Amino acid sequence: MPAKRRKPTNAARYRSESTEDHLERIQELVDQKGYARVSDIALSLELSRSTVSNMVRRLAKRGFVNYERYRGFTLTEEGRAVANHVKIRHQTLTELFQLLGLGADTVEQEVEVIEHHLNPETLRVFTKLVRFWQAHPAQLQAFLDEDKLRIHK
Repeated sequence: MPAKRRKPTNAARYRSESTEDHLERIQELVDQKGYARVSDIALSLELSRSTVSNMVRRLAKRGFVNYERYRGFTLTEEGRAVANHVKIRHQTLTELFQLLGLGADTVEQEVEVIEHHLNPETLRVFTKLVRFWQAHPAQLQAFLDEDKLRIHK
């Protein structure tokens, strides 16, 4: 019998790639400066200020952003929770790909493509794998050495 699909929470329904990218950048700016501005996010995401302004208003309506027109803004508690989840997911994938020996450009490109499409269960498994390999570098090396043997056959 197939597993039942759980209904997404209200927060999950609004977490498109664009939403997550905006929340991630806003949190980074808040961590650096104490607030974020539309112009800073537009520059960071390479989008127009009007596009970012519209998204910020939508994020505010959805309860992710404390927004006042013509002022800097911050994330709500819910917005911070989503941004933190995105950051952890990003870090986990980055660490995994670095451990596997991928180059910096490849890591950056792959993380950006994959991060928004991971099932939570997959992320948990990747997190466990990263922690295992960090705690047992000989096991990681054995895996990498095995992979080299297959490639050269």
